[in-house]
Amino acid sequence: MMKFIEMTGKNEDEAVANALRQLGLDRDDVSVEIIERAKSGFLGIGSSPARVRVSYEAPDEVVEKESAPVVEKAKEKVPATAVEKTAAVERKESSAVSKTSDEQVHDEKSEQIRTFLKGLMEHMDSKADIEVYLPEEDHYKVLLVGDHLGQLIGRRGETLDAIQQLANYAVNHGAEHRVRIHVDAENYRAKREQTLEALANKVAGKVVRLRRNVTLEPMNAYERHVIHSALQDYPGVSTASIGTEPNRRVVVHYERSANSRNS
Repeated sequence: MMKFIEMTGKNEDEAVANALRQLGLDRDDVSVEIIERAKSGFLGIGSSPARVRVSYEAPDEVVEKESAPVVEKAKEKVPATAVEKTAAVERKESSAVSKTSDEQVHDEKSEQIRTFLKGLMEHMDSKADIEVYLPEEDHYKVLLVGDHLGQLIGRRGETLDAIQQLANYAVNHGAEHRVRIHVDAENYRAKREQTLEALANKVAGKVVRLRRNVTLEPMNAYERHVIHSALQDYPGVSTASIGTEPNRRVVVHYERSANSRNS
C-alpha cells in the first residue's frame, strides 16, 4: 500500500531530506511530488518554504495485498518453520558488523536472511546460493547465485520482487530495529534500471518533439521511481503516476514551464 507524508524545507532538496530522515528511508525507496517550490521573496519578505509530498510503499501491507498474486503465490511456498524461526530469533544487533561491500557479512540479521531464503529456495526447487553483503548500515544486499535463475526473476522481475518483499517481511516482522533487504539475481536490477532510463529519455524526447503526453506500460513502484528520477530534470516534461496497482502507470506530460511534478 502506498502512503505519503508532506514535508517542508528551505528548498526542495532539504524538504525531501527531512522527509527521508523522518521515514528512515533512502531516496530510491520513495517518489517525490513537488507541491510548492521555495520562494525567496524580497529582502526576506514574502518568502515561503518548499513543500513536497513523499510517497512510499509500506512493506508489511504490500505482502498481504490481494492485488499482488505473485507475492501470495510465493508466500504459500514459504515453510512455516522458516518464518517462525526468523521471528523467534532475538533482535539484538551484533556489534561487530562488516561495512565492506566486497566481503560477505555474517551478523545476526544476515543469518536470519540466509535461513529464510534457504527454506524458500528449497520450496521453489532452486539450488541458488545465497550471498549476503552489507554495503551500508542497515542495508543488506542479497545476491542469488547460480545457473538458470530465470524462474527466480520472473516476468519483468515480478518473482524477484516477491522474494524481496517476503524476505523484508520475515526479517522485520515484529522487530524494533528494521533493516532494508535488497535481493538481486544475475544483475537483473542494474540491467533493468539501465533499460528503463533509456526508455524514459527516448519517450521524453518524443513528448517534446510531438508536444503530446505519452503513457507507459504498467510498472511496479520501483520501476516508476526510476522513470520519475530519470526525467526529473529533463526540460519540457513532467511525470505523474495514474491508476491503481497492479496497473499503475507513468504518464510523461509535455510541459512548457520548468516545473516538474512526480508521484
